[in-house]
Amino acid sequence: MKKVGVEQGLSRIADYLSSQGYSVETLSGNFENNTSKYENLDVIVTADYNTDMMGFSDTSTKVPVVNASGLTQEEVKNMIEQKVTR
Repeated sequence: MKKVGVEQGLSRIADYLSSQGYSVETLSGNFENNTSKYENLDVIVTADYNTDMMGFSDTSTKVPVVNASGLTQEEVKNMIEQKVTR
């Protein structure tokens, strides 16, 4: 089972992924201060809160990150599948 961290505030996506068989953990707080906590996840889903105006994120984790901004639940799931199977 894939372990997915979903940023707080994305409860609809978290619920959808859980119903699709993913193990979902809600992530809260500042990503940069908690990166070691996220290393046991297969992927992180964010809401674009941690990117700057140019679209860059300074997340210092090796875990793939999916930006859910503007995506449907199904599109987020497809992005997760693409990133995790690489």
